[in-house]
Amino acid sequence: MFTIITGAQFGDEGKGKIVDLISGKYDLVVRFQGGDNAGHTVKVGDSVYKLHLIPSGFLLDSRVLIGPGTVLNPQSLAQELEMLAQGGIHIGPDKLGIDAKTSIIMPYHIELDGLKESSRSEKIGTTKKGIGFAYIDKVARDEISFSDLIDKAKFLSRLKELASQKENSIKELGGDPSVVMGSKLIDLYVSLGEKFASYMTDVSLEINRALEEGKNVLAEGAQGTHLDVIHGTQKFVTSSCTIAGSACSNLGVGPTKVDNVLGIVKAYITRVGEGPLPTELKDDLGKQIQQVGKEFGTTTGRARRCGWFDLPLVKKAVFLNGYTEIALTKLDVLSDINPLKVCIGYELNGEFKEYPPELTADLAQCVPVYEELAGWSGDLTPVRQFSDLPDAARKYVLYLEEKMGVPIEYISVGPGREQTFLK
Repeated sequence: MFTIITGAQFGDEGKGKIVDLISGKYDLVVRFQGGDNAGHTVKVGDSVYKLHLIPSGFLLDSRVLIGPGTVLNPQSLAQELEMLAQGGIHIGPDKLGIDAKTSIIMPYHIELDGLKESSRSEKIGTTKKGIGFAYIDKVARDEISFSDLIDKAKFLSRLKELASQKENSIKELGGDPSVVMGSKLIDLYVSLGEKFASYMTDVSLEINRALEEGKNVLAEGAQGTHLDVIHGTQKFVTSSCTIAGSACSNLGVGPTKVDNVLGIVKAYITRVGEGPLPTELKDDLGKQIQQVGKEFGTTTGRARRCGWFDLPLVKKAVFLNGYTEIALTKLDVLSDINPLKVCIGYELNGEFKEYPPELTADLAQCVPVYEELAGWSGDLTPVRQFSDLPDAARKYVLYLEEKMGVPIEYISVGPGREQTFLK
């Protein structure tokens, strides 16, 4: 069985929590795009793990893989492994594999990212982790791959070949070109290459062999559908394809192998950084949702903008991903709000639209049209089954399910593993 998981909104929907919940059924859990600009939080008992690269299945028996469609900062990976080791979780090459073709984020990518964002008159809201510039180099065939990193001679040769180009680019933006060939940074990356050499694998081969043997594979996406570099709210997007189809191309698995596509949907909507968010609540209610939902970025710590559930955006996510099932997260955050609102469409230039306009500038001009539903009171976090939810909460879930046209399989009422249950 091959299952793909993606976020149906702007990221931060709770993918890590759902992957952690279901990964016990999967032999392989694989990350297929993005870099350490993504963040997911996994809570088990009293332990909280904030991760940026390692797939969430590491806590169970799954083998976890980082696919060639990702971009990898080896410094971040080393820090994550050290953090887990301090918690008594040791992840070696038997547990974690990294594809040979994975692109490496270099210090000059991070420098260029920060300089470029600072120079923009209209900010994108990048995390300044070098993600976009690493993907630029991948497309331009100027990347340093994981297989280069773990071979000192190849690494130094490749870096020397690219050095003048990168130094000139940094100088043009007014930055410090010493990050390209600084001896301490080179020594650090050489040592990281030596550290991770035994982790190299062929991810496509591992996945296809596992599927041939009747094993289960889970492909884990980062960010969310509307941050997709092609189909998202350009230019306020990430630098990779975040939708389900990219899992096949990024991992080297044919689309006929896909069995399930699970979409993660928050019971409201949030967005980090710039870009349109039609249902954004800029009042005290928005602040309440932000505080109760702890809506602050795992990677940057930035406050997330919060709004009512946006049905048109989710409908587009259903089309783009082909979801077969949905996990609805953070239902508990909406307690003690009455009435609740769901955006069912937009008004744009005097016309009603049930589907988002293709152009970002038009989406920014959309005025949401709402339907109201009764709210509920009380703490949902102790609830462990659908039938124990308040009547209004059950009706809210069933309303969203009907409108999305995809069955809601899981409901989450808190960050703990035990707080997510089958509907």
